Amino acid sequence: MGVLMVIFGVFVMVLCMCTAVLRWNEMRYRKKGLPPGTMGWPVFGETTEFLKQGPNFLKNQRARYGSFFKSHILGCPTVVSMDPELNRYILMNEAKGLVPGYPQSMLDILGKCNIAAVHGSTHKQMRGALLALISPTMIRQQLLPKIDEFMRAFLSNWDNQVINIQDRTKEMAFLSSLKQIASAESSSVAQQFMPEFFKLVLGTLSLPIDLPGTNYRRGFQARQNILKILGQLIEKRRDSEESHKDMLGYLMRNDDNNRHKLSDDEIIDQIITILYSGYETVSTTSMMAVKYLHDHPTVLEELRKEHMGIRERKRADEPIEWNDLKSMRFTRAVIFETSRLATIVNGVLRKTTQDMELNGYVIPKGWRIYVYTREINYDPFLYPDPLAFNPWRWMDKGLESQNYFLIFGGGTRQCPGKELGIAEISTFLHYFVTRYRWEEVGGEKLMKFPRVEAPNGLHIRVSSY
Repeated sequence: MGVLMVIFGVFVMVLCMCTAVLRWNEMRYRKKGLPPGTMGWPVFGETTEFLKQGPNFLKNQRARYGSFFKSHILGCPTVVSMDPELNRYILMNEAKGLVPGYPQSMLDILGKCNIAAVHGSTHKQMRGALLALISPTMIRQQLLPKIDEFMRAFLSNWDNQVINIQDRTKEMAFLSSLKQIASAESSSVAQQFMPEFFKLVLGTLSLPIDLPGTNYRRGFQARQNILKILGQLIEKRRDSEESHKDMLGYLMRNDDNNRHKLSDDEIIDQIITILYSGYETVSTTSMMAVKYLHDHPTVLEELRKEHMGIRERKRADEPIEWNDLKSMRFTRAVIFETSRLATIVNGVLRKTTQDMELNGYVIPKGWRIYVYTREINYDPFLYPDPLAFNPWRWMDKGLESQNYFLIFGGGTRQCPGKELGIAEISTFLHYFVTRYRWEEVGGEKLMKFPRVEAPNGLHIRVSSY
């Protein structure tokens, strides 16, 4: 009996201490003018609830506090905006006291020179350098032939196999980008580079706690290894003085035609950024397109019809060209609908550079603003029957240009690689649907927050078409 009383006493004491700590943390942020909300634990805030519960956590907070509330997530005091009008205003007005506000883990691991982290004139300069790499002319003349050559080889000999399409699309997205970045060396560095890159990706969405075994520590160590790989690659190219017609070759050029001269650190961070941004969107969209096409045979039939029509106009070994890509209207619609329904990107972060008023509240300098765009994708006024997979809704060009189309970001931060990503996914789907049929094996569970993924993989049995 005495032992039970001691245990009960300890339990009550711990409960009181936890309540006191939570109350103290709430009092710290009870500043006049801040929006309503809760802040959770010191340091950790509400990160655990945010990552585990995702959309449900945000919906519950909105039900209690409205569409504009405070929280503490990913190591930062944050205001969450779930208001479509306000979200558009924030994205379109970056210069007015707002800059990118990515979590510290992402800045540490992707590098402080990456395009997502810089702002003002530096962002303009680096965006210009990046756009020159992935302009329509570059896609047409240099990148699309590389993409086609890679996809043709990558998608060979898949028949009569059970494959994990999640793993394969991750490999596809990484290796395709690497070939575009460093054509000649991509095969030799891929085996060493790829596992380090996958660890880097996991570390970008973690608490910045530098302890052994944490995703942050593994991601940061992977960055150091990647710096060595890319640094050696740049040095080799300088020593050889050979001309290379790929992204790395362009970034290293010093002739007068290249207005954006970057340091080695900036070049490496640009490469990591190109790999990271393309990898997430291309791999996940490709995987989910395969999933949705399997579940919707009429959509698959229409898509296959479009691609068989292209193949009928070409010889068996003839590659996809720019005009073929431009003719893939239904494919583009499938990609947009997949991105919308799966919600590949849930939102973006901004940081205040000064105290600023938003929505009638004062947001302190240094706070993050999480522009949560996921809900827009399921708005029945914008997308009738929003939970249905219906690519035909995108055949009307007006939907792609409407004000709330934020699948690829908005304002000056709209994804510069949008058309390149679409070209990669379109080419992947072209060779996949014209060569194979498939069925799911196992019915694995899908998670859609914080990343879209199948924890146990997504297995399909592939056979020749």
